[in-house]
Amino acid sequence: MHPHDHPPFSRPHHFPPPHWKEGRRFFWPFAIFFGGITFLFLAAIGIIIYFAVTLGDGRFHASMLFFVCAVPIAFFIITAIIGSFTFRRFGRPMTNIFSAIDSVSEGDLSVRVPEHYPRQFGQLAKRFNHMVSELERADQQRRNLTADIAHELRTPLHIIQGNLEGILDGVYQATPDHINNTLDETQLLARLVNDLQTLSLAEAGQLPLHTTRFLLADLMDDLTSSFSSQAASFGINLTTDTNDPNHELNADYDRLNQVLSNLISNSIRHTPQGGTIALRAESTSNGTFITLHDTGAGIPKDDLPFVFDRFWRGDKSRTERVNSGLGLAIAKQLILAHGGTIEAQSEPGAGTTFTIELPEKI
Repeated sequence: MHPHDHPPFSRPHHFPPPHWKEGRRFFWPFAIFFGGITFLFLAAIGIIIYFAVTLGDGRFHASMLFFVCAVPIAFFIITAIIGSFTFRRFGRPMTNIFSAIDSVSEGDLSVRVPEHYPRQFGQLAKRFNHMVSELERADQQRRNLTADIAHELRTPLHIIQGNLEGILDGVYQATPDHINNTLDETQLLARLVNDLQTLSLAEAGQLPLHTTRFLLADLMDDLTSSFSSQAASFGINLTTDTNDPNHELNADYDRLNQVLSNLISNSIRHTPQGGTIALRAESTSNGTFITLHDTGAGIPKDDLPFVFDRFWRGDKSRTERVNSGLGLAIAKQLILAHGGTIEAQSEPGAGTTFTIELPEKI
């Protein structure tokens, strides 16, 4: 998917207004708690006054009048201030969070919670907003994926339909050329479906890996024999190298071959005549590093973060229909399934470098 194929998700984020039911849910416990404290305090004062009058000389002193009137009023004011502060500090954040949860449950993923709350509530708000942001991003990716699949399927289906209708209507003759063109489109559809299945299984962590122990140099030799003729036909010099010919790697041989084959194929398509493609494997105590560098046109800086996205292509017009646009996305998921990482570095006019890091034990 090219970043310009779909506009960015621009729905403005908003803070949910506190729902009055949620506010009442948290207000009444605070009101009952502090009201109970006030009642007990006033009852205690009444008991003290009763015993003071009963056990004393029966006279009601001015100091006692002040104690009876001023202290309860001051205590009530202080209790009201503390209760209001406590509610704002604890009750209102929970009200906003519950209101936001209700909005998310109704499908509004643009809702956010203010993060200025202190301590634990501030952390809770930040983590809630991060969770909703990830849900929003996943939802947008799902929408983009649906649109991309529809776009990729539309062209071959239209070509197949047009060829078959033309043959049935007598516009085209059922020549081998027309039949082969139709067969090519069906094969393109089959590759697209297979790639989507592989990508879905890999992203879900359900793609089985058949790990074996093999020499990394053997993998390099197989890649050389597979692509050297194709590279030579385009006038490209393909070289492979490893620092340790006896280094063994415990991984899924076919899947790694698939990843590196995809990277080499991409480099061949984007490297001009007279260019070079260098594939090097280096084994260290920390793992295995595989780098592929080509002297092709490079990838623009704005496009580089999207190279591993589904259906991303350097060809913005998508006139190239040889590949499905899922190769790099599948490559990344296969490397992640091995517990490794893959990164791309590129500058326009200076070529592209892909770096794969695999752990020593998979």
